[in-house]
Amino acid sequence: MTDPGTEDRLRELAPRVLGAVVRRYGHFDTAEDAVQEALLAAATTWPRDGVPDNPKAWLITVASRRLTDLLRNEQARQRREDTVASGVLPEAWLAPAADNPVVDADDTLILLLLCCHPALSPASQIALTLRAVGGLTAAEIARAFLVPESTMTRRISRAKQRIRDSGLPFGMPPAAERAERLAAVLHVLYLIFNEGYASTSGPNLRRGELSAESIRLTRIVHALMPEEPEVSGLLALMLLTDARRRARTGPSGEPVPMAEQDRSRWDAGQIAEGVALISDALPRGAPGPYQLQAAIAAVHDEAPSAEATDWPQILALYEVLLRISDNPVVALNHAVAVAMVKGAPAGLELVGELRQDRRIAEDHRLHAVRAHLLELTGDNEAAREAYLAAAERTTSLQQQRYLYDRAARLGVEVR
Repeated sequence: MTDPGTEDRLRELAPRVLGAVVRRYGHFDTAEDAVQEALLAAATTWPRDGVPDNPKAWLITVASRRLTDLLRNEQARQRREDTVASGVLPEAWLAPAADNPVVDADDTLILLLLCCHPALSPASQIALTLRAVGGLTAAEIARAFLVPESTMTRRISRAKQRIRDSGLPFGMPPAAERAERLAAVLHVLYLIFNEGYASTSGPNLRRGELSAESIRLTRIVHALMPEEPEVSGLLALMLLTDARRRARTGPSGEPVPMAEQDRSRWDAGQIAEGVALISDALPRGAPGPYQLQAAIAAVHDEAPSAEATDWPQILALYEVLLRISDNPVVALNHAVAVAMVKGAPAGLELVGELRQDRRIAEDHRLHAVRAHLLELTGDNEAAREAYLAAAERTTSLQQQRYLYDRAARLGVEVR
């Protein structure tokens, strides 16, 4: 069994090693297999023989040799299947030399941009990022997203095949494409974090391994691009949100609303780091959506109590965010802020308008917010129905139990 220290080191080195191998030899799909075998070899030999003086170079050398073997095997298969008159294989199939000098460069960002290529679906981008950059196995990713390992393996294989077929060179994309590709990277990291922090299905409210991995990967991007304010904003948003994780679930794993959380259990270190990041990013120009969401999270986290929350400031930030983001979840959160500042009926009016938006009309969050606001107005009968409607629409078992419990408190037995 690999010790945690070795696992952490290998996970940190994995994308740098894969990036180096792909940059030198190409063959992304085969290189990824070769790197996985090198990581397995390290996990087996390092605890026994000791960590080499240059772990990255060791892994690149082993992966390069394994890549050579894999490509030569493929060449042999091609010879058997295709009789070529000249007997010469296309240059693209020539196996690389495994003894090229190792260049000390970090290709993690290029690798992330490749994994998040717009030609891939979001699901494929997430799976490939967690596999190639995060170093997670197909089984680990499958468990995190509650799908069979065979399904996740096929998804990853198709994504690698798509990249191989595209003929994309391994390198930084042209300046004209860079902003779009970076936006895709940040979006994928954001999706991974959200699935970890608030699981959309399954028995647990959160999957800590996913939220932790997304923060780790975002830290890498921030280290490589510290001047990008939206990268800083996303990292700040993750830290400020994750800082509440210990207080947001009860003894049985049930969700605890923010207003009822024990704020002494919030992570003060993460809050301080997140506030510093967003305070540095905001003055650099017109803020993007991640910066604005981080600013909202900072207002929540810096309030000493729920009653002391500066809701007018939060409302103002949401109104700026709405102007640059056509996102129904943002609109729903804006409705909550309106209710906190102007009263529940004003918030309910906005929620009523959102019920006409097909993107969120059947989302359990809309019905849960509506239920809460109806309860604030004293309309318990309508609130009960809304809580039940929300419970029927969520696939998270903990959320479902919580919503049924809220309905039961208003006089309806849990179904």
